[in-house]
Amino acid sequence: MDKISIIVPCYNEEEAMPIFYEEITKVADKMKKKAEFEFIFVNDGSRDNTLEVARGLSDKDKRVRYVSFSRNFGKEAGMLAGLEASRGDFIAIMDVDLQDPPALVEEMYDTLKEGVYDCVATRRVSRDGEPPVRSFFAELYYKLINKISKTEIVNGARDFRLMTRQMVDSILELREYNRFSKGIFSWVGYNTKWLEYKNVERVAGTTKWNFWKLFLYSLESIVAFSTVPLAVASILGILFCLIAFIMILVIIIKTSTVGDPVAGWPSLVCIILLVSGIQLFCMGIIGQYLSKTYLEVKKRPVYIIKETEETKR
Repeated sequence: MDKISIIVPCYNEEEAMPIFYEEITKVADKMKKKAEFEFIFVNDGSRDNTLEVARGLSDKDKRVRYVSFSRNFGKEAGMLAGLEASRGDFIAIMDVDLQDPPALVEEMYDTLKEGVYDCVATRRVSRDGEPPVRSFFAELYYKLINKISKTEIVNGARDFRLMTRQMVDSILELREYNRFSKGIFSWVGYNTKWLEYKNVERVAGTTKWNFWKLFLYSLESIVAFSTVPLAVASILGILFCLIAFIMILVIIIKTSTVGDPVAGWPSLVCIILLVSGIQLFCMGIIGQYLSKTYLEVKKRPVYIIKETEETKR
């Protein structure tokens, strides 16, 4: 019988975990003739009772496993740890807040068993309940990333997906420190079927993603899967050199023919400020790539495990 691993990254989710467990076990019981399950909760350095809840669930249900970090390393680290800990033939990543409907797992599994696809992923077709400004910038981000990157990032794509063991093994071969899983899932290839559904509100707790964190995460993805910003910096440099050369010629011709002295201190200050701003902008782009390279070459682990269900105190 096939085994399905359900990976659930958690950060301060003590309220949502029992509700999620109840819903996912209903799916497991419904599919008990098709596959067996394991549920891997990854405690990402939570400050509430998330770890205690994971311990309790593990004590009463042997299908429940958990991985607890020594501190908060972020959702990307949580997903990676879950993938590395998984033992299933098919592996799913889900959010604990039930914004990823557990009922879709059976449809995903049946689709993969047909042998045509290696992954069944989900995407939201609506952003109901989301602030309009956030939705606007999300749409803008997807348009931008797909124009400047060769790796397709599907609009509205969620981390919620069911993958074959072969695909997961390929993902685990990518050992980069700066991770953007949506891009990695696409980069490794494999045949993916997309399931669409409308946005679902959180069942409990509050989101850990504010606008600033999402903005930084979007920059992470751009740096990880596109070098176009570096080309933009180069093009801006060439453009301003060309403008400067033309202006030098204009000044020389104007002074030699008309004899008009070069004046305009305010305009000169504005030009200096503009050029300085462009230079700092380009240096910032280069700095982003240098900082990611710096983090990669240090070879630090993506996460540190403090406790699992096998080593619990």
